[in-house]
Amino acid sequence: MKALVYTGECQLAVMEYPMPVPAQGEHLIHIDSVGICGSDMHAFLGHDTRRPAPLILGHEAAGVIEGGPRAGTRVTINPLVTCGQCVACTSGRDNLCPDRQIISMPPREGAFAQYVAMPDRNLVVVPDNVPLEKAALAEPIACGWHTVRLVLSALDTPAASARALVLGGGAIGLGAALCLKAQGVQDVLIIEPNDMRRDYLNTRCGVTAVAGLKDGQGDFDLVIDGVGFEATRATASAAVRPGGVIGHIGLGSDKGGLDIRRMTLQEITFIGTYTYTSQDFVQTAQAIFDGRLGPLDWAETRDLAQGAEAFADIRSGTAACPKIILKPNQGD
Repeated sequence: MKALVYTGECQLAVMEYPMPVPAQGEHLIHIDSVGICGSDMHAFLGHDTRRPAPLILGHEAAGVIEGGPRAGTRVTINPLVTCGQCVACTSGRDNLCPDRQIISMPPREGAFAQYVAMPDRNLVVVPDNVPLEKAALAEPIACGWHTVRLVLSALDTPAASARALVLGGGAIGLGAALCLKAQGVQDVLIIEPNDMRRDYLNTRCGVTAVAGLKDGQGDFDLVIDGVGFEATRATASAAVRPGGVIGHIGLGSDKGGLDIRRMTLQEITFIGTYTYTSQDFVQTAQAIFDGRLGPLDWAETRDLAQGAEAFADIRSGTAACPKIILKPNQGD
């Protein structure tokens, strides 16, 4: 099969790769659409030791089951494969399964390829009227859905009266903003410093984005950091009100930024979030199908052969859209 393979630091190549062989209980998925994630970029830059080259990256995917009794079924893929038996799995927190695997990380190859093998329980059927490009957004948006659910559960005020700040206008931040609105928070502001991206958010995505906060602007009930750098954690620490909640989903860097003294004295809750539960993923997919997250027409599609160029555009900040989706089987 054809695949976009991470071959070394800042190196990608389209090449022939062995077809995946489904294990018992798995299906072979003919990939239609697969998004480029920030974690793919981290691996591409050589910053993720969990993803050593050579490796097929990509985990935000949707496609069609090939072969077997469910052949032809359109599905979106939950890329987290868990054991289903541990305490985390049986208590509804399967995203914390100690034996979890995710496609795009050994031993499972990713979805920047024509095919991937996935367990049946990881597949959500996509209605015929929903484009698979939109269905592929279920994975990144589910990260925001999960974060919003946890943050609202810890908040001391009703969602309808809450003021929310989201840091970062990429797919994770935008998805979190859309999930906030879908879960009842209407006053949502995004900080996005990139002029091109910010203009795109304001004109195309149905959200309000600014370059930064004005002096004295703050006291947000909740802040979601979709970037995860020292500077954004510092902004979150300063912008949240006393008794408010910070939801931290970004993985930009692993230290610095939090004002621990202020968080302690002002009883600010900090919640680190990782991916989503299987139920979060199903709920996010259904929200997409029902149109509760808006038109979701802000992704750009490119052929798999343009994958290296897409990574370069994202790295340089010249991609205005929040998400680039690759099409491994376009033209086949």
